[in-house]
Amino acid sequence: MQDLSHPLNQIQYVTNFSDLVSTSFHGDINAICWTRNLVGDFAEIIEKVELNENIAELAEEELRDLHLSEHGQLARDILLNDLKLLKAHGAAPILNLIRCYDRDDANPIFPTDVYSFHVDRSPVPSDTFLCTYYGEASEIVPNSQAIQKILVPEIRDELKKLYHDAAEGFESFLIDHFFDLHYQIKPDAHPISLGLGHLWRLAVDHPESQVPPCLHRAPKEKAGETRLLLIC
Repeated sequence: MQDLSHPLNQIQYVTNFSDLVSTSFHGDINAICWTRNLVGDFAEIIEKVELNENIAELAEEELRDLHLSEHGQLARDILLNDLKLLKAHGAAPILNLIRCYDRDDANPIFPTDVYSFHVDRSPVPSDTFLCTYYGEASEIVPNSQAIQKILVPEIRDELKKLYHDAAEGFESFLIDHFFDLHYQIKPDAHPISLGLGHLWRLAVDHPESQVPPCLHRAPKEKAGETRLLLIC
């Protein structure tokens, strides 16, 4: 099992799915982790799937149809069980094979892609669930170790220029273009990897949330390596 002993008081660890979904976020706790030491050959599953794009969904039917070794079957059983648990909980999980995500290179101020530390937002109560089974893992960072990019004076000034310095509607402009969702980590920040095989539940920015949303980002992938990720 990957070391998850990093002393972050924003994380609560649990040992089963029931506790993962029933434990309430509270205080500084905005990330809950079901720690697991998974068995099985997840790389074999990736190798058996033809990937013609940088990112593609692995459908449950396609997963079931794969001809796998014994260790590959163990990995498949874990994936199918995780999908079953989350669907029974009312979530809509998907499995993604990821070479890389699209980059927001055209943005003149700062990129708003998933490689940037960001929060998820929903108009209704919701959580983000994710698990990396193979490849580089996602990261989170304590809210106290980052600042909303739109509050950084130099960045805010540039955004105002992009908006042609008009005061009216500026805040709506920031929201409409997702600028307000992204954060800049402080020099002394200590991001933590979410590791392999652990199923995470992260707090989302929604009207009824009692805690700050969890800041997270996608990792920079290794060249030639495909990630296997569950997310919903």
